[in-house]
Amino acid sequence: MSDLGSGDEGSNSQSKYGQQGQVEQELATKMLQIQSKRFYLDVKQNRRGRFIKVAEIGADGRRSQIFLALSTAAEFRDHLSAFSDFYSSLGPPNPDNVPEDGKLKSEMMIKENRRYYLDLKENSRGRFLRVSQTITRGGPRSQVAIPAQGMIEFRDALTDLLDEFSADEHAYKPDLPEGRHMHVDNKNFYFDIGQNNRGVYMRISEVKTNFRTAITVPEKSWPRFRDIMADYCDKIKQPQQQQPPPPSMGGGGGGGPQPTNQQPGQDQMQHPLVGNTMQDTGTTLK
Repeated sequence: MSDLGSGDEGSNSQSKYGQQGQVEQELATKMLQIQSKRFYLDVKQNRRGRFIKVAEIGADGRRSQIFLALSTAAEFRDHLSAFSDFYSSLGPPNPDNVPEDGKLKSEMMIKENRRYYLDLKENSRGRFLRVSQTITRGGPRSQVAIPAQGMIEFRDALTDLLDEFSADEHAYKPDLPEGRHMHVDNKNFYFDIGQNNRGVYMRISEVKTNFRTAITVPEKSWPRFRDIMADYCDKIKQPQQQQPPPPSMGGGGGGGPQPTNQQPGQDQMQHPLVGNTMQDTGTTLK
């Protein structure tokens, strides 16, 4: 191993976030210079919540990076303390007493579909902590390597960021539903779930050629929004009430009481027709 365990696959991890079209907001950053390496700890936020991107820039300019949810970063911070204590208990490097794989101490962290392998290793260039990130469904491994002498400095920088940005992390939901799409006639409707410092929301967009409009519905309003839509759906499905049949126009058999304002000698067939016309007009106005 010619370098302190640094990898060059971090760009694949970066593309995983960028290719999903998620808008990222940078909240804070810290830079550490440890031996010949620079490390950037960036607190970022997208619609799924907050996370920390750890980027390593080697002396040769190579860049590698891993991503940590804030809860994972807190667990990693605790492991850094344990690894640092273990490192302090070791004596000077002894080339005759090095494990075959170079590993002095190992731990593993599991966060949803990601696994992180922490290995304190030793090679001809010294001792270092290699942190590898893998995804269970496959894909390249990304990793960074922290010189052992810098683990405490790295832990302290991570702690500062966590103290500042983890206080309201409970308000952020890391696993929001994926967006949905619906095509109706010549229109496209998009349903996207996001979140900001005010909470979770749904953005409903209507898209046509050269036209786009959208509304935003806060999560707390979803049940009422759903109930109103369901009520309209139920009402539009109900058959219209049938109109009552008009009274009989025939002269025999009696189809109901005759109007009381009929004058003697008036044509008996005209008034029922007039009455029917008025009744139909009234029904239409109802």
